[in-house]
This record gives sequence, structure tokens and C-alpha cells, in this order.
Amino acid sequence: MSDTEHVHDVVVIGAGPTGLACSIDLVRDGYDCVVLDKGCVVNSLFHFPPNMVYFTTPELLEIGDLPLVCQGEKPTRLEALKYYRKVTETYGLRVHQYERVTSVIRSRDVFEIATRLEATGEPRGYRSRRLIVATGYYDNPNLLGIPGEESAKVSHYYTESHAFFGREVMVIGAGNSGAEAALDLFRGGARVTLVHRRAEPSTGLKYWVAPDLMNRIKAGEIRASFETAVREIRTQSVVVEDLKTGDRREVPNDFVFALTGYHADSGFLESMGIRIDPETQKPALDPDSLESNVPGLYMAGVVIAGVDNNKVFIENGRFHGKQILKALRAALPPSGRPTPSPPARRS
Repeated sequence: MSDTEHVHDVVVIGAGPTGLACSIDLVRDGYDCVVLDKGCVVNSLFHFPPNMVYFTTPELLEIGDLPLVCQGEKPTRLEALKYYRKVTETYGLRVHQYERVTSVIRSRDVFEIATRLEATGEPRGYRSRRLIVATGYYDNPNLLGIPGEESAKVSHYYTESHAFFGREVMVIGAGNSGAEAALDLFRGGARVTLVHRRAEPSTGLKYWVAPDLMNRIKAGEIRASFETAVREIRTQSVVVEDLKTGDRREVPNDFVFALTGYHADSGFLESMGIRIDPETQKPALDPDSLESNVPGLYMAGVVIAGVDNNKVFIENGRFHGKQILKALRAALPPSGRPTPSPPARRS
């Protein structure tokens, strides 16, 4: 099945919170909009650890003027997943899940978008007058580039602790992901070693995580090596280097979680003609309209941040759709009727 006969007003690539927020702003204004994603709705959030609690309060994650209801002060991953499903249903967003975009070609004033169904490999296609790229960065981990990193015992994503009970587990990185993984593994009965290149954990740790981690380290319940780098991952050990002295030692090990961050897929962006700054990795775009150097191609969310991806979150990326909509109104009138907003939330 293909959709190449019809020309949509806008196709959004990426069904994360930012992509959904962009789509909501568009359909509210009457634009014919389709969202494509190689995974499920809010795919990155789905792959977060099951017991994760957000750092932010619920109102800062809300899109489409719908309240995010949660039991505690901070929403959990499960509550967020339920919320974004509800938002998608409420606005009737046309989200095509598990459909990977394989190429984008701009032909005159229309984007030709080729896709492939993840389950069957079946090719499909779409045509659109405008394109919004909101692909995030969570699918592309920052690799260490060391021997053994491709081993089956190494993962760049953390889920839960049960499978690692009684095992030697190394966590590389002491940002929020690494710190929370180390704590969860410790409480799940794993023997945890935390390795970090800097002299102390990230200054951006969640306020309830930082003291918990440091107390576990002081008590000797989590072994921590700061100013230390991993140099090789072996079958039953990991070789680490003290960055102050240059000394190397071998640490017994069964599993490794390399939680060293993620980056946008610059190759995919460049394949569409988007210029990427080699130093900052930021795409060329207008800061007001968020239109890239490719006419009619807009960008939203963390994909615009380059190496500064810790400065764009759901909390601010959810407003990018409004910037794009403002620019679209002047250049491309919507082809349909506006979608009514849900009832205003009561204070």
C-alpha cells in the first residue's frame, strides 16, 4: 500500500512528544498531517527503564492542553506512556508506527518520502508539501570505540536489575542514566562497579539521586572509580585506566552498561540535504521559524541541539511546533478544517 497519489500538507518524521506536539498544532489549524516513526508512539520513552521517575513535574510534559494526571509529585514512565497514548487518541493523530523513513527527496515544491515497514520490509511512499523532522537522538548511542564494545555482554541501554542478581556489573558514566542504573542494580543484588571519566558524578543529577549514589559509594556498596576510562572489554573482565597516573588494571566483569549518552543521526539529516556544523553538530536552520537550509524542511526537538542535547528536553521542545506553525501560516494555507481543542483544564 502506498500514499504517493495524495499530497499531504505536512509529514512529521518522529512520533516522540515533540513530533506529537507539532502534529497537534498542525491539525488544530486544519493541516493535513501524517506522522511516521520507525518504532512505536514515544518510542524512546518506551525504552526507558520501567521504574523510571521523571525529573520534572507533570505540567511541563503536557502537550495539546491535556493534563497529565499522576499519583505522585513526579510522573512515572508508565504514566507518561499512558498520557501520550491518550493525547494521540484524543486528537485522532495519524501516526504510522513501525514504518522507517529510508529516503527523502525534494522535487520542486514537494517532498518524496520513501519508507519501509519494519515487520515485512514492504516499501511505501508519501508526498508532502512540507516536512518536519523530530527524530530525537536516543537511537544513536555514543560509542566508546574500544576493543570488545561489540560484545553481547555490552548494552548502551538499561532496563531493569533482576537478570543481573549476583553478577559483576560495570556501569560506565555517572550522569542520571548511569547513576540510576547503578543504584537499581545494587538494590537488585548485583555487584556494581561505576566508572566515570570525571572527578565526580554529573552536576545535573536529580536531587534525590545524587545523595543516594554518594551514600552508597561511601558505604562501599557501590564501587566507584572516578577519573577513570575503560580501555578494553574482555570476556570475563574489563581493563580500566587511571587517568591521573596512567596505571591500568583488570576488573572482574560479567556485564557492562555503557551509558555514555546519545546523538542525533547526522547521516540521515545530511542525506536530506541538511547542513551540519562539524564542530557543534547543529543543523543549519532559522532560529525563529526552525526552517532548515532545505526550503520547506523544518526541525523540532532535541535533533536541533547538536552536542548540546542536554539543553533541549520535552519541556521546551514541545513548543517548537508553534514556531513552525507560525511560519507555515504565512506560506502554506491549511487544506482542511481546524480540529477543536479539548475542554480547557480547570484550575
